[in-house]
Amino acid sequence: MTLKYTLKTAVIGLKTHKSRSALTILGIVIGITAIILVMSLGEGMQNLILGQIQGQVGSRVIEIKPGREPKGPTDFLSMFSDSLKQKDVDALSRKSNLPYLSRIMPLVFGSESAAYASETYQATLYGMTDATTEMYNLNVGEGRFLTEDDVKSYADVAVIGQKIKDELFVNNEDVIGQKIKIKGKNFRVIGILEKKGTSIISFDEAVITPYTTAQQYILGTKYFNHIIVETDADEHVQQTVEDIKSTLRNSHNITDPEKDDFSVSSQADALEMVGTVINIITLFLTAVAAISLLVGGVEL
Repeated sequence: MTLKYTLKTAVIGLKTHKSRSALTILGIVIGITAIILVMSLGEGMQNLILGQIQGQVGSRVIEIKPGREPKGPTDFLSMFSDSLKQKDVDALSRKSNLPYLSRIMPLVFGSESAAYASETYQATLYGMTDATTEMYNLNVGEGRFLTEDDVKSYADVAVIGQKIKDELFVNNEDVIGQKIKIKGKNFRVIGILEKKGTSIISFDEAVITPYTTAQQYILGTKYFNHIIVETDADEHVQQTVEDIKSTLRNSHNITDPEKDDFSVSSQADALEMVGTVINIITLFLTAVAAISLLVGGVEL
């Protein structure tokens, strides 16, 4: 069968079934377009999310969470634990344990109602330290941020996000020095964060107090939701992750890594995980579009 005869047969088929041929060709065009769009959107979404993570958290930041990573649906409760305590922060703070440590910050958080005059707003409460601005790339627009003395003295002070300011202080009065009420206790506003916009952590809707104050007067806890560690250089991140694991196992008397009651992750781990998930979704949607394209080609 010559190429000329093949082309002639194809043209006759197209002329004989014009409507079906047109619809099939349209289906193929849509299928190809869908594949291109899915791959482009997948790459764009990945770049957007990874950019959000990279822009919000420094590349040298390592996050320690209580509870081990679940190994299956029946192991879900292993994520919830009160295993991170002050003794762990003290152990991790020693240079002999973490030689490349630059900063360390205990972190507690919860959802609490903040009130001023007749206005209330359900805010995200964070108990942090003066290291927060460097670790999370935050800028204070008005006033100041927390200090080491605020943490040590259990100070009743708060730094608020732009959304909190807009919702509670509707008359646009001078906010610095005003007092907001959380769980029946007054907190003096000492700073207002610059607007961050959409991000992984919504600091625009945050009220930040010293973690000591949050534990003692608001949350009533003696453990930490996270411990945040920052290394002195990017190349020391992986070694510091291993040092953290070793230090916490010694602190918790753990000899079997399978029984860890904590998990450690760096920004690199988070970026890799997000990239993997998005790639899987993109490949799945691309496969669906490819099947549609294949069906259209068979029909033709």
